[in-house]
Amino acid sequence: MLVIQEIAVDMIRELRRPIAEIEKADRDLGKQLRRAAASVVLNMGEGSGSTGGTQRERYRNALGSLSEVVACLSVGEAFGYISGGTEGVMSRARRVAKGLRKLT
Repeated sequence: MLVIQEIAVDMIRELRRPIAEIEKADRDLGKQLRRAAASVVLNMGEGSGSTGGTQRERYRNALGSLSEVVACLSVGEAFGYISGGTEGVMSRARRVAKGLRKLT
């Protein structure tokens, strides 16, 4: 497993509370955040089992899903569904993004 994949799994652990809070107010946004977060890790897993262009595309997909995670959190904060407490998630997201950019 890639180190950044392990960091992404830790990010998901930190997303438990924000996802629950968002889902209380907006079930659809919470589901979208949950799916996007899972997609980051799942695409990295698929990419690590692929080669060439397919591998790069899976890592690009993971990066896109990571951007979606960040966007969902921003929307959740903007609507007042969550109030801060996402610094750890954002720090991990930046580390994962940096690693994914190197792989693509």
